[in-house]
Amino acid sequence: MVHESATLVTTAIIAVKTGILVLGGLITYFSWKAYRRTGARALRALAIGFGIVTLGAFVGGLTHQVLHIPLDASVLVDAVLTLLGFAVITYSLYAD
Repeated sequence: MVHESATLVTTAIIAVKTGILVLGGLITYFSWKAYRRTGARALRALAIGFGIVTLGAFVGGLTHQVLHIPLDASVLVDAVLTLLGFAVITYSLYAD
């Protein structure tokens, strides 16, 4: 019974991380496309910030599922990249 619960949680994590990767990738793509169209530095920073957040979700999941790094370390990797991405997004709100 415990094994089934762990498998269900793992499947849910993979599903959510996949959703984050898809939606984050789309946001990053559309932000970058808007930057290319307008040349606005703020949109470039926004795209980079969302790209870093998305990368964090991907790398965090990858380290746990593929490299078999402990879950707490994988969550830390995800959190550090999310923090860095949000810092860049915050900067984008103030850039000219």
